[in-house]
Amino acid sequence: MSTVQSTGAVAGYRPERTLRLSVELRRQFKRRRTIGVFALMVALPLVLIAALQLGASDDAQANNRLNLVDVATASGLNFTLFVLFATTSFFLVVVYALFFGDTVASEAQWGSLRYALATPVPRMRLLRQKWAAALVLSVSALLTVTVVALVAGGIAFGFADITTPIGISIDQGSGLLRLAGMVGYLAVHLLVVGTLAFWLSTVTDAPLAAVGGAVFTMFVFAILDQVEQLGSIRDYFPTAEEFAWTDLLQTPVDSGDLYRGVIQSLVYAVVFTALAFRHFARRDVTS
Repeated sequence: MSTVQSTGAVAGYRPERTLRLSVELRRQFKRRRTIGVFALMVALPLVLIAALQLGASDDAQANNRLNLVDVATASGLNFTLFVLFATTSFFLVVVYALFFGDTVASEAQWGSLRYALATPVPRMRLLRQKWAAALVLSVSALLTVTVVALVAGGIAFGFADITTPIGISIDQGSGLLRLAGMVGYLAVHLLVVGTLAFWLSTVTDAPLAAVGGAVFTMFVFAILDQVEQLGSIRDYFPTAEEFAWTDLLQTPVDSGDLYRGVIQSLVYAVVFTALAFRHFARRDVTS
């Protein structure tokens, strides 16, 4: 009876059974950085509610600009939209960069990456499972802050219809559907910074360099996006259309920028992910 397969592996070895996603997720959920991020996701809406209630004076409400903060206390749905608007440019960017950028570089820094491959886990499967785990954690964090904001905001400000900054009301049923679309759009758009951090994570052994490099890159493009002299070039920046989800507040909805934002984000995500797999396939992780 042969104990070796035709591929050279021992009998009974199945690559697809190594490092299951559930195992990787359990490992990631036990880490203090994961617990800390989710704690912040729960705390942030509560802090914003306190800030809005404590700062609800006549002077604070005198605002010549028309934006989502003007109607943040109109309902729980309005408050949730305000939370998403306030976290899109920085907080959620950091969260995605952290979960994607820390996943490979941290294990390379600890030296545990070589032992995972010696289990043996196929190299590309290991990277694929880490990518999937980072995606699950990132989307879960986004959903957490949204659900907490919706529930806490509803308790604080009431479960009423959405009131847009220009005075148009959207009923709760339609509002929840539009909110789901907004969260879905953000989940896709933020893949740009996430996959960029993931690529950098396969290049360096320093998690801070991968996370910080991705966040810094996005900030640079956000600054360049304000330079009007660049013209139409700005439309191809990875930060382009980051607030296109607010178009879902229009009646009727203008979906042009939404579709463009989704397609462009997916293209960037595919390119950065392909670069990560290409580099990791050639990288010496056993030294």
